This record gives sequence, structure tokens and C-alpha cells, in this order.
Amino acid sequence: MSGTLQADLLLTNARVRTLGGPDHSVTASSVAVLGGRVVALEGVPARRVVDLDGAVVVPGFHDAHNHMAWHGLALAEVDLRVPSLDHLYEAVAARAATLGPDEWVVGSGYDENKIGAHPDRDALDRAAGGRRVWLKHTSGHMCVVSSAVLADLGLADAPVDVPGGLVVVGEGGRPTGLLQEQAQSLLSRLVLPYPVATLVDAIERAGRAYLAEGITSVVEAGVGGGWIGKSPVEVAAYQAARDADRLPVRVELMVAADVLHPVPAHEADGMPLGLDLGIRTGLGDDRLRLGPVKVFSDGSLIGHTCALTEDFADTPGSRGYLQGDADALRTRILDAHRSGWRVAAHAIGDAAIDLVLDAYAEAQRRWPRPDVRHRVEHFGVARPDQVARAAALGVVPVPQGRFVGEIGDGMLRALGPERAGWAYRGRSLLDAGIVVPGSSDRPVVDGRPLLGIHDLVNRTTEGGRPLGREEAMTGLEALTAYTLGSAYASHQEHERGQVLPGRLADLAVLSDDPATVDPSRIRDIEVLRTVLGGRLVHG
Repeated sequence: MSGTLQADLLLTNARVRTLGGPDHSVTASSVAVLGGRVVALEGVPARRVVDLDGAVVVPGFHDAHNHMAWHGLALAEVDLRVPSLDHLYEAVAARAATLGPDEWVVGSGYDENKIGAHPDRDALDRAAGGRRVWLKHTSGHMCVVSSAVLADLGLADAPVDVPGGLVVVGEGGRPTGLLQEQAQSLLSRLVLPYPVATLVDAIERAGRAYLAEGITSVVEAGVGGGWIGKSPVEVAAYQAARDADRLPVRVELMVAADVLHPVPAHEADGMPLGLDLGIRTGLGDDRLRLGPVKVFSDGSLIGHTCALTEDFADTPGSRGYLQGDADALRTRILDAHRSGWRVAAHAIGDAAIDLVLDAYAEAQRRWPRPDVRHRVEHFGVARPDQVARAAALGVVPVPQGRFVGEIGDGMLRALGPERAGWAYRGRSLLDAGIVVPGSSDRPVVDGRPLLGIHDLVNRTTEGGRPLGREEAMTGLEALTAYTLGSAYASHQEHERGQVLPGRLADLAVLSDDPATVDPSRIRDIEVLRTVLGGRLVHG
């Protein structure tokens, strides 16, 4: 380095996990930052010097699949992560007592696997005094509403058929209030769209929480349409947040496939499907950019709506279902690929994974693109042959190791012991040569990255049961997944995910090293500071 170089910031007396080298094991003792990027790993003069007293520096965590606006909204809703149905009804009653008669009780995070059953419309009516109630399942793939909401939808006494979804009924064919998968879209005319100002508040609320957890980058897994989107102008909310300096972390946005439409491009352009003006994956910069198009092929494992090739272990005769006609899903993936999009297809059950991998293989065969890195979001119940096929196709599976720790007991019941090792794999993906990203699917589970790293390493459920221990990673491998692996999944490995000269200076300062600490203590590591683009933004 030149003798005249003066860095903006020097972090010294540190244990720096650069994640450099072929095995990502290179370490250093200091980091120098200039102009928002790392410029050196040795001591250089700096305008500001921070002595870290032996703390550990790692690349900033990158959650490759989360729902930022949804999480920010949920932080202001009734928290339904409770131990029983009675506690849930008490929480609904407590919120209802603070509301006017025409205001909604909105809650999120319940899991029938933990509280014994789904909430029931009649009990919600009693708890909320007849108010409209909307309770969101922790998976996001279903919800329960009260009788007043069912009446608004014309469903008080009889269901309707919903392609790719289900209005669940009880005895006598009367709706219970439970709406699965695409049936949730029936609510759209009542609750959507959210105002941009509300979404900006939610985005900032979530982002500030992320910085405290060492997260500097996220992929927002679905905006603009379908049951996952919050507004048809959701991208405008992220732009408004950035313009007002209220976008705390770097964000890549997946566009919900529902908003793609035929575009009147020249036939020779090969763009049958897209957004107006030919906008597609890659538009934006290192702070806010458009990523893949999000396609839903099936549903949830713990909700028993994902598409399996064999029955759920605890519900014989049921194998879940696809979110739409198989040929229509295939065509949507092919058209998105041909139009220049990266595709991120939600596929949890192995039947859905088959459909998606078939479509990716056909797309590349007919319209080859170099290093496209299509993704399979979740890759939840993956057979050994599907692991090998994903590797051969260059597809990036995006599993959530954190699911093992928080909702793994429900997954064990759904799959049984013979298929448990197929769930949200880690080791077998690495052994196949796949670069594995780290992600949470937050707010489905608590998305703190150190919890996710802990579960990737320990593979133990909340109830203390092992779930696919043969799929465990080492601490270094799990740390690499949540940093460099997630950067790779976004085609950003040359910009972030390592602490090396030229990379963005996005860093997390930790109380201990996830790569060397006792595996049982990874979850107890504290985030002391977070640095984004060379600026201290937390701690």
C-alpha cells in the first residue's frame, strides 16, 4: 500500500475472519476501510481507529430469503408465538379491548403444531367481541379469520373453490375460518394494498432490528403481487425508504410472478413475459436492486400443503398440492427465463422440486444462458437424486437451517424418521459442490443469523430431538453460508461476503468466533457492532 494512504476507519486488535483462501480460513488482525470498501488488512494510518479488544470481525450477515416488509408489519401486530390456544385467545381479547368496534385485530406467528390446533372462528368471535380478526400462520401459507371477515367475503355459511388453495370447512360444510394458500388472496380486497407510508415504516422498523443482529444485506422474497405482496407499488415503498435514508440495509427485491405480463417487444427480442419497459433482474445498485422473479409451486411443510411424492407421515392419504396447474407453472418459469429473469421458485415438497428442476433444465436447453443461477427457495424435502441434479444444473438451493431449531418438531411429525434427513439439507449440498446460502424466511421463524448458524451446526429441534444430524455443517461452513454463500446466490460474491481489499466494508463485530466456539454456544454469541459501507450503524 502507498505510504500516503489514510483510511477512514481502522479496526484493530481484532480476530478477523476474512473468509478468504480456498477453504475460507484466512484470518487477520485488523481491517482498514476507505470510501466504503476494505482497502487493507494490515495496519495503515486512519482518521478513526477503533480498538476491538480481541473481538471477532466477520463479513456482515446476508439473509438470502426473508420478508422484510412482512416482518416489519408483524412487529406491530399481536404476537401469536404463544404456548396454547387459550393464550392465543387471551392475546386476541387483550388487543380487542384497546380497539374500536370497527377496527381489526391482526396477529401473526401462530403454529398449530405448538398450540394443538388452528384457532376457530367462533372462539375468535367471543374473544374479539365480534370484531374482524385476521391471524396469520407462522409459515405465511395460511391464516384464520373471524365470522365478520367471512361474512365480508361471502363465506359465512359455505366455501368457494379456489385454484391452488382451500377454504377449510368443518362438520356440515361450514367454513372454520382457516384459509390455505391461494385462498388467502380472497382477503386482498379487504386488506390490500397497504399505503406506501405504512410500508416505509415497516421497512425501517425491520431494518433497524436487522442491524442489531449483524445483518447488512437481505433478499426480500416477493413483492408486488400474489398473497405475498403488500402493494402493487411495493417497489416504490423501498425507493421511498431509500430516498428518506430509512432503508437501513442493502436489499434485493424478488418480484412476485403474478405481476409479470406479456410485453409488446419485437418477436426477435425473445421477451414474452416481463414488466413494462423490459425491466428485469439486475436493475439497481448495491443498495437496492431487482433480483429474481418469485414463482410459488407449492406450500408449507408444517402446514401440510407442500407437494410430496409420498403421503405425509402423520396424515395418511394426503400429499399436499401444487399452487397451480403444473403446465402453467412450467410455462411461467420458461417464459421468465427466456425474458432474462433469474427465477427463484418456491418448492418445498419433492414433487414440486421435480417440477421446478425439470423446468430449469428445459429452459437452459432451449435458451442457454451462462451462469444464470436459478434458485429453489427452501428445497425443503429433497431426495438424494434431486441434490445431485441441482448440482449438475448449477441451481442454487436456498434452505433454511433455522427451521430445524424452531419448527423442526412439526417437520419430524410430517415426514417421519425415514425422510427426516431430507429436510432442509446442508452437508449433502456442500458435498455435491453446491454453494449454500444462509437464510431464515423471517418472520416464519426468529431470523437472527447466529441462531441460524447454530441450527446449521447442531441440527436439534426445539424439543431436543435430532433432525438429520448427518446434514450438519461445521461452524466455519455455516458462517460462510450466511455471508459468502448468500452473496453468491445473489451474484454478488465479488462485492460482499468476504473481508478482503476491494469488497464492500459491511462487517459484523462479534463477542466470539462461530467457527471455533463450542457448537452449543453459537446461539449465545453477541453482536457488538455492525458496519455498513464503512459506517458504524450499530453498537
